[in-house]
Amino acid sequence: MTPLILIAADLAAISVLTFALYLRRHRRRDLVVSYLGMNVGVMAVAAALSGSAAGVGLGLGLFGVLSIIRLRSTELAQHEVAYYFSALALGLIAGLGIDPVWLPLALMSMILLVMFVGDHPRVLPAYRHQTVILDRAIAVDEELYARLEEVVHGKVHSATVQELDLVNDKTVVDVRYAYVPAVIPAAYPDAIPGAVPPLSEPVSVHASSPAHASAGVA
Repeated sequence: MTPLILIAADLAAISVLTFALYLRRHRRRDLVVSYLGMNVGVMAVAAALSGSAAGVGLGLGLFGVLSIIRLRSTELAQHEVAYYFSALALGLIAGLGIDPVWLPLALMSMILLVMFVGDHPRVLPAYRHQTVILDRAIAVDEELYARLEEVVHGKVHSATVQELDLVNDKTVVDVRYAYVPAVIPAAYPDAIPGAVPPLSEPVSVHASSPAHASAGVA
């Protein structure tokens, strides 16, 4: 009965991880298929090897081999790598069938909780990372940071110059910063493109008597 409980728990956990967390937040379907297939495959192989004396070692070896193959085959973002290893860990925990049964269930729940909190949009929402290409070759750090903060609209924490092209007048910088949204005062609506400034004084229009024109024929 215990293997069936762990299999059901793993299927439920990987469904929560892929559909409720990853797909809703990142919308990449191909990795959903990868997470599901890798999780179930690792669980099946680990369960088949768990009865042998070297089951744990072979399971961990399989974990490492699959990780190397997957990570070398395509480029993944860091949060996608975290989901990938979480899917592998869920399958491995369920397949090995650790006793008592509450321990693997607790470990799978902990993985889901950590991914839910760590990848939540409200956790450090302002901290961002991107590569910026400036249209000037800037070699002075103070000037570089000031220009980057104008471009990214935030506080730059670190800036690593990847390319300083003095011939083409270009700087490629890897930037990590905290985004600060610009606040436009309500008193200056003309700062917003297409906004119509309010009238300073109300304008009243008085109806006048209609003008009559007569035309004469010479």
